[in-house]
Amino acid sequence: MGKNTMIRKALRGHLAKNPSLEALLPKVKGNVGFVFTKGDLAEVRKRILENRVGAPAKTGAIAPIDVIIPAGPTGLDPTQTTFLQALNISTKINKGTIEIVSDVHLIKKGTKVDSSSATLCQKLSIRPFSYGLEILSVFDNGSLFDPAVLDLTDQDILSKFALGVRNVAAVSLALHRPTLAAVPHYVVNGYKNVLAVSVATEYTFEQAKKIKEYLKNPSAFAVAAPPPKKEEPKQEKKEEKKEEKKEEKEEEEEDMGFGLFD
Repeated sequence: MGKNTMIRKALRGHLAKNPSLEALLPKVKGNVGFVFTKGDLAEVRKRILENRVGAPAKTGAIAPIDVIIPAGPTGLDPTQTTFLQALNISTKINKGTIEIVSDVHLIKKGTKVDSSSATLCQKLSIRPFSYGLEILSVFDNGSLFDPAVLDLTDQDILSKFALGVRNVAAVSLALHRPTLAAVPHYVVNGYKNVLAVSVATEYTFEQAKKIKEYLKNPSAFAVAAPPPKKEEPKQEKKEEKKEEKKEEKEEEEEDMGFGLFD
């Protein structure tokens, strides 16, 4: 952070060694500062935006966000009821304190904060606004760009590049002007045309043989469903063994004379 005139003077002093710094000169105006880092730019921006300080609503300030007072107890004594009624806020007395009946949209975003709203926020100990650094521009390897670029992922870049390639291919095909993006489509379309001629006539070539054979006899290419696997009756075998053992025990008991008492 520093005087803008001194910052511009320092930048101009390095233009001979690094001409790309000239792009920063128009950005040095107002309450600005510089953050220098060798780390990941997206991570540094995240840390900067996370560090914000709560601030009260001051009279005459432009509200950066909507301010809504939630319903519930306020902690104010009943003598403050008239003040709240003047702001058209519905209240009731509960356990010796004022309670707001429903949520109140006190300040709208983009409007000036009036004295009554500022006073109410102060009485309720509400600091609705916050202040911190805002990222205006990013300068990296001689390029100056918007900080929103840091939100792009590798997948987003690949998607945009693929969209550009498709657009180039479409224009090339429409104008019949071959390009690197359109040549694969020309080759595929040419193959389709030759294949269509081969199917409609007796002319054939190596790549068309399988297609023509399939059209003549599709059933020959049908894949037979695999036979169902036979489940081994493991459980039955175990039960049979148990029954055999029981029978053997009963026979032994009868042999020992226990059967006489049945």
